[in-house]
Amino acid sequence: MGEVIILRHGETEWSRAKRHTGRTDLPLTEHGEEQARAVAPLLDGRTFARVLSSPAGRARRTAELAGLTVDATDPDLWEWDYGGYEGVTSARIREDRPGWYLWEDGVIPGDAEHPGESVDHVGERADAVLRRIRPLLPHGDVALVAHGHLLRVLTARWLGLEAAAGRLFKLETGTLSTLGTEHDRPVIASWNVPPPGRIPYP
Repeated sequence: MGEVIILRHGETEWSRAKRHTGRTDLPLTEHGEEQARAVAPLLDGRTFARVLSSPAGRARRTAELAGLTVDATDPDLWEWDYGGYEGVTSARIREDRPGWYLWEDGVIPGDAEHPGESVDHVGERADAVLRRIRPLLPHGDVALVAHGHLLRVLTARWLGLEAAAGRLFKLETGTLSTLGTEHDRPVIASWNVPPPGRIPYP
């Protein structure tokens, strides 16, 4: 059986500033591009049955720089829609909502382009991705290039946990993780692996 290779896109200006970045399509920073290039050696020797990317430019550019050829973009791989919290830091949100925690308290509605969604809806999108890729795994690895919170939810669902259990899996930009099986049971084979000679933040 192949494995699910999950690659979080490289750094953007908003990820560096810890601003919630859902559907706003920001480019990679120079550091983010360096992160993506540095991932390539971790992918050497793998045979991919399919490479899927979020439609976001930051994900597609990460795939390209990492040496992956994207077979298709999948709208279900878009990041969590943060609604009215798009572009806002957790610290700023907590000024108005003390103790706010995304995984438990969710988001508020935004404008027409950012209506917001619940963690369970993100889980439904992750489930849809997993249903599509599982039949491909007997033929090789499947790479998913996407976003931090979405990939954390997808990992929880791979393990059979509730979507909100994604809170347990911290995931940095420009890192590679691997989902596999042991004795036919889903496991995390590797997590949040930085590229060789990881490039430090400026």
